[in-house]
Amino acid sequence: MANTQGPQGNYDPAGSTQMFRAFVDEAPQNRPSASASSGPRVGLIVGVIAVVVIVAAVAWLALK
Repeated sequence: MANTQGPQGNYDPAGSTQMFRAFVDEAPQNRPSASASSGPRVGLIVGVIAVVVIVAAVAWLALK
């Protein structure tokens, strides 16, 4: 069982600080970037808003 120390020299019996740092350092390599995954989502939101505006305009013209 290794005795690990946190950033301030505090004893960390579980070594969780070391495991967390290893996870944070590896995370960007294993996951796609946030900008790549947000592209289709933004397009979908803009499309839904456009459809709602068009339907509202057609309804307003029909009831006028």
